[in-house]
Amino acid sequence: MERYFMNLSEYQNYHETKSHTTSEFPYNTYLCSIPMDFSHVPLHWHEELELIVIKKGRGIVSVDFHKRTVTSGDIILIRPGCLHAIGQDQGHSMEYENIIMKPDLLTSGKDDICAREFIDPFMKGKMAYETFLTPAVSFYQDLSECIRQIDLLCAVRPIGYRLGIKSLLFRFFFLLITNQEELKRTQTESGMKSLEKMKMVLKYVEEHYAESVTVGDMAELTFYSKSHFMKFFKRHMGMGFIAYLNDYRLTMAERLLKTTDDSVIEIAQQCGFDNLSYFNRLFKRKYGQSPGKMRAALLRKKSDTEN
Repeated sequence: MERYFMNLSEYQNYHETKSHTTSEFPYNTYLCSIPMDFSHVPLHWHEELELIVIKKGRGIVSVDFHKRTVTSGDIILIRPGCLHAIGQDQGHSMEYENIIMKPDLLTSGKDDICAREFIDPFMKGKMAYETFLTPAVSFYQDLSECIRQIDLLCAVRPIGYRLGIKSLLFRFFFLLITNQEELKRTQTESGMKSLEKMKMVLKYVEEHYAESVTVGDMAELTFYSKSHFMKFFKRHMGMGFIAYLNDYRLTMAERLLKTTDDSVIEIAQQCGFDNLSYFNRLFKRKYGQSPGKMRAALLRKKSDTEN
């Protein structure tokens, strides 16, 4: 179990494959701040369970297309596989803690009746639950106390502290499960299909952004007409598909500028831009300077550091 600060690069890929946890005790916490650490956390998903605990300030959190303003004290519960994003709210800053764990931490094999009847259905979304846990929730104080005690254990690390963490996690999920009226799916079948289609699109962009990608390709991938796909994408993402694709490519281009010695034209081509002037124009609009000027500034900074 570790505790450390997360950089924006942790979130660059929308379907995260980075392991956030260790095999011996798959539980980590990350302390983050928006906009001090990074401007936002883009839409992504991973196979771990995540809790976002707002410590100070105010921000925006989106989970499976449900967007909410969150404030100090709020706890956001994100099941494995859920699409989620974190952003700034109208110039406000926000400090928060990410708690990330593998569901395996709460199970002990196929014969574990607690896992079979409660933990597994919960993780798979077959059980009703509240995503945004606020002081308005009747059992909020008990949930919040579990997290407070876990944080204290992580800070002090007495002998057997991992046992304490696991016991408090079981208490946390016991509270969630026993306060549900009934076991049921929390999303409609059509909503689930929309989520899966959006994951397909995001994954496709992640894997093929360097190639020619068109609206027609995405329409074929999702079995929509072009017009329906464009409406679908803008409704859920808040921008058109081409704008999103270009923004993703520019993000990758900035990373290559900072981490490689490749020329600007090589980077443009590697990121799917065949027209250099178009690439330069979009890059300057996003980052406030041309890629050439950014590369020069990076080289000066590196030279000053070495000297």
